[in-house]
Order: sequence, then C-alpha cells, then structure tokens
Amino acid sequence: MERIASFEVDHTKLLPGLYLSRRDGDIVTFDLRLKRPNTGDLLSNSEMHSVEHLIATLLRNSKDKDAVIYFGPMGCQTGFYFLFDNRRLSLEGAVSLVKEVFEAASAFAGDMPGKSAAECGNYVNLDVETGKRVCRFYRDIIRDWNAAKLSYN
Repeated sequence: MERIASFEVDHTKLLPGLYLSRRDGDIVTFDLRLKRPNTGDLLSNSEMHSVEHLIATLLRNSKDKDAVIYFGPMGCQTGFYFLFDNRRLSLEGAVSLVKEVFEAASAFAGDMPGKSAAECGNYVNLDVETGKRVCRFYRDIIRDWNAAKLSYN
C-alpha cells in the first residue's frame, strides 16, 4: 500500500504550529499542531472536545464561513485539522482566519456551544474555561504566523 502523506512528516522533530498538510484540488488541509508528538504531552479528551466546539462554531460563523469545510481533532490528540476551499479563501486569508478565531475563542463569553444531550453525544466533558485556556495557549504559538511559515521544514 502507498504510505499516506502525514506519515512522511518526522513527528520527532515537529513543533507546535500551523502547517499546510495537503492540497486536494481546491481543498486545502491545515495541520494545527498544539502539542509536540511522541512526548506523552497530549491534549485531554475534554481539551480536544472543548476546543473543537468553540473553534468549529466560530469558523462556521465567520465572514469566511462559506470556505469552511471541516474542523476537527487529530486521532493522535496533538492538534486539529482545518479544511477549506481555496477558491474562496487564500492561504494568507486562512492563516488570518485561524488566528482570528483562536483570539475570539480565548475571550469567548457565554455558554459552551452545543453543550446539551440533544446537540452532542458527549456533552458532559465540554468546558468553556478549558477550551478558552487551550485556545489562549495556541493563539500565542501562532501569533506571528503567516503563509510563509506553513511548511513542516
């Protein structure tokens, strides 16, 4: 079988940041790496889930919502994938959008979006303060990020 592209990245050297993972036609995937892989320093289930609810909600309510395809957690619990339509949002625009939503999530006021049994199959581990804390951590990592810094190298 062919080896998938993400297995080509040396995870022993990968640092937290924002990376261009792949392009599939007009669909671009960003790798939002919050924790360093292979260190045992993983995001907890509550951290992953809380960030997912905050950021997915903010992305889908942003001015660029028509370009948003998907935002969700990595199975390895070190970050998230963000997929967007490059016909509607440039790489530079996507980097700006990610920075904007993590800034907004860091200061989010109100109840956790989707925190009910009717809206989420595991709503009990959602916590807005946990999500805000992790979003502040990542916001600070990507504060000076731009499209020129999207490479894994």
